Amino acid sequence: MQFFWLYMDELIGKGLAIWTIVQLLMYMSATLVPLALPLSILLASIMTFGSLGENFELVAIKSSGISLIRFLRPMFLFITFVAAMAFLFNNYVIPVANLKSLSLLYDVRNSKPTLNIRPDEFNSEIQGYSIRVGSKDKDGKTIHDIIIYDQNDMVGNNNVIIAKSGEMMPTMDKQSLVFRLKDGWRYTEGVTRGQRDNTQTRMHFETWDKVFDLSSFRFTRTNESLFKGAYQMMDVKQLTENMDSLKKSGKRTFASITGYMSQYVTLDNNKKEAKALDTKIPKSTGRTGRYDSSFIETLPDTLRTQVAQMVSNNIRNFKSQIDINAIEKKLDKENYLKFDVEWHRKFMLSFACLLLFLIGAPLGAIIRKGGIGLPLVFAVSFFIAFHILNITGEKLAKSESVPVWVGMWMSSGILLPVALWLTMAARNDSQVLSKETYFRAWQALKRLLGFKPAVHGAESA
Repeated sequence: MQFFWLYMDELIGKGLAIWTIVQLLMYMSATLVPLALPLSILLASIMTFGSLGENFELVAIKSSGISLIRFLRPMFLFITFVAAMAFLFNNYVIPVANLKSLSLLYDVRNSKPTLNIRPDEFNSEIQGYSIRVGSKDKDGKTIHDIIIYDQNDMVGNNNVIIAKSGEMMPTMDKQSLVFRLKDGWRYTEGVTRGQRDNTQTRMHFETWDKVFDLSSFRFTRTNESLFKGAYQMMDVKQLTENMDSLKKSGKRTFASITGYMSQYVTLDNNKKEAKALDTKIPKSTGRTGRYDSSFIETLPDTLRTQVAQMVSNNIRNFKSQIDINAIEKKLDKENYLKFDVEWHRKFMLSFACLLLFLIGAPLGAIIRKGGIGLPLVFAVSFFIAFHILNITGEKLAKSESVPVWVGMWMSSGILLPVALWLTMAARNDSQVLSKETYFRAWQALKRLLGFKPAVHGAESA
């Protein structure tokens, strides 16, 4: 449903095959598994342990000497196995699903709508032609008062076709559209070297078939290899290799700037010697001491303009080179952040399965309610909190407000103490989420404030 709401206007009217839409739905559904799986584990664990608590089965288990931690152990091992499978799914299946879905969606979005010729409107969807139909019969193919402007020679409306009636007939392979025109005229103006001349040819026809090529309306697939460079289409190994390449690229950029600077700037590690080189007067001038004002004043008047122009050009070239390298460095840094965020996401979503199980299982044991009602409320509440923290951390990481690992693991770091606290509370049979606890606390607060309980019934006179 989310996919349809987002791309509804780009799917309608393009004559897509049902199998194409099914493929899109299948690939898009696969990309939603990393979000759906943690929520399903959270809901299932709350429902399961809530039902066990509601039926006093947890009480029976504890009374037989089995602690809650020991009872959770086999299910925790199972969830660990599910988390491992989730990592493999995120690492190997999701990149392929992203590649298939995004490349197919790109082709769908860039495909032309199906040809729709409406009465009393000029249609220019067929390249090189502008077609107007005065009216169309109910059968959908008989047309009247046809005007066709042939603009393929790129010099204007020098070829015009007019017919009183006709029929629209697609060919068997749907690659061409035939206009079978009746009782019409064809007007052609002469063109010499791309310019109109004063000659005009007029030809009458009783029946004439005008064929239009519809190959541009055909849905074609783009080579998927063009999309493989995106970070969404990579596994952990490929992401690591690309991050290493970007690091080496940054070092090469620094080396290239240093090499370019060495042509114009003397770089010396000894600051005292460098300062002496800047301030000493060359021996060729015949003067001693230091520069009084600037180096250019020591030059002859005939060379000052030439040297100033040369220096200005060198500075301009130097600035352009640094600007180009700065832009490349910025793009590399942005790509590195994207790769790093995606690398952490592979592991974080798998760990989320374990984390939400550690929240859901003890939470169900505490609330002691099974079914789909109250457990669903708690599951959705915790998952929304997890999802908001996850999105916030990712945005902070991409904006470089915090390190990438801090932003991507922020949600897990905040909710992990909550999971441990709930586990200890369930182990100690805490009533922290029991409605009776809050009811008794409310009654105690009312007595403390001096409110008397209501008296039911009426006194006799």
